[in-house]
Amino acid sequence: MRKSKKERLHGEVLDNVPEKGHDVLVKKVNWLSVIFSEPARKEILTWPIEIKKDLGSILTKLQKGESVGEPDTKSMKSVASGCFEIRLKGADGIYRAFYILKTEVGILVFHSFKKKSQKTPIKEIDSGKIRLKALLKELNNEE
Repeated sequence: MRKSKKERLHGEVLDNVPEKGHDVLVKKVNWLSVIFSEPARKEILTWPIEIKKDLGSILTKLQKGESVGEPDTKSMKSVASGCFEIRLKGADGIYRAFYILKTEVGILVFHSFKKKSQKTPIKEIDSGKIRLKALLKELNNEE
């Protein structure tokens, strides 16, 4: 007597496995793209590996549409409406990456820096505004 598909899996009957296969169990997730401005990408490449891993972990959650909030992210209305900063802390300092979520395009990471003071310097906020504007202009020209 031939064993059913359920019985062939690991030699035992698994009632929760559908007859059509395990692919039915996989949740489909529409991941958002992450787009880095060139200056942000270059800065992030200089960061320690552990900080880059933490950044990647937070960006992955955002890509999958998972909720991310403080202490990992914080609104940065002083840069732009809908702008957030990813907050990263390492043994050698504090790092920040500004991003904005544009569902039609993805996650735009447009500014990154290592903090040297408790408060975000005006220079970094101004740089963020300029870089966001430049990245949005660049993306609009590609369409």
